[in-house]
Amino acid sequence: MARRRVEHLLIGGGLASANCARWLREEGAEGPVLLVGREFDPPYNRPPLSKGYLQGKESREDVLFRPAEWWGEQGIELMTRTSVMKLDTGERVATLSTKEEIEFGTALIATGANVRRVRADGGELEGIHYLRAFGNADAIRADAEGAERAVLIGGSYIGCEVAASLTAAFGLHCSIVMQEEVTLERQFGAEIGRFFQNVLEEHGVEVHGGDELERFEGSDGRVRKVVTRNGLELDCELVVVGVGVMPDVMLARSAGLELGETGGVKCTAGLETSVPGIFAAGDICEYESPVHKARLRLEHWDVAFNHGKTAALNMLGRGVEHDVVPYFFSDLADWASFEYVGPGSGEVVVRGSLAEGDFTAFFLHEEHGHVVAALTVGRSDDLDHARRFIAEHSQPDPGALAHEGSDLGSL
Repeated sequence: MARRRVEHLLIGGGLASANCARWLREEGAEGPVLLVGREFDPPYNRPPLSKGYLQGKESREDVLFRPAEWWGEQGIELMTRTSVMKLDTGERVATLSTKEEIEFGTALIATGANVRRVRADGGELEGIHYLRAFGNADAIRADAEGAERAVLIGGSYIGCEVAASLTAAFGLHCSIVMQEEVTLERQFGAEIGRFFQNVLEEHGVEVHGGDELERFEGSDGRVRKVVTRNGLELDCELVVVGVGVMPDVMLARSAGLELGETGGVKCTAGLETSVPGIFAAGDICEYESPVHKARLRLEHWDVAFNHGKTAALNMLGRGVEHDVVPYFFSDLADWASFEYVGPGSGEVVVRGSLAEGDFTAFFLHEEHGHVVAALTVGRSDDLDHARRFIAEHSQPDPGALAHEGSDLGSL
């Protein structure tokens, strides 16, 4: 098959590549742009998979990055259900799963992450789900419609969000089994995690902390029970496992790109890899953050989205650094939601009331006292101040930060 050439090759069918394609065109890229993704669908937003889409409140079309016709209107070639099997960084040639060879000028690798699977007896039973793509959400929803009880393995975002969605939308009795003592403890500490666990429990979700999966039991090929290390036995008709993801660096590694300490692709502050003209974004990107003065690899959808813009600008030779403060949000059905900027952990200073569900938690560096992250429930305006604190490495007085009468703008 004859080779053909594109100016910009975008590898990966998620938000990083999609937003990169968008900004390439908006910033004047005139040459051919090709986006290659292994998923069945065009690029879409993943957060609704555990929230609105899973609950049936949002359609497939609602969740798409752009309508189907947008790609053609922008002159962006979109190849779904296609993988890049080999990347020759010296010859600047990519070999696709279709056997086609693509010559390129610049490239973005945004291959995302794969779900971490649990190893336990009974793991092959039907009704055990992982959540990463449309098809996973569809399968969970189909099983939920005929179920009464569900078990969630893991007390982080997926476990908490799916438990809330299945309870609110389908009336299931949900139980969370997790290693940490309280939900979201690893991300935000015990005090803030307890707030979200209380919300879940108030709506009927059982939470079993300090425990972990031992095995699955079933009948007729389907899961019927989860048994934990502590001997807890939970009847169920469906299980959703949310125990993290692993960056998919297989292509990057085989191409000879340098990897970082966290297992991602090592990048500069401008998201360029060890090979000039080849960039990385999203879950696999480990970059020098000019904001945090440290190397970061983050797995938030917003990070991938904003990486896409920075990569596009630098593929066009703009030479910019990725100086965006990462943002994340989460919804527990319509029971509670939060917004977060960071990342970081440390001393927690609460402004407002946890009891009333109206607060902002600022996280201060344990040694230097500067703000490294913030989480807010019902106080979105505080995030602008938090972003400023983080970007400027501000060291506000903890007492003033917590005091409702103080003006955050003057701190």
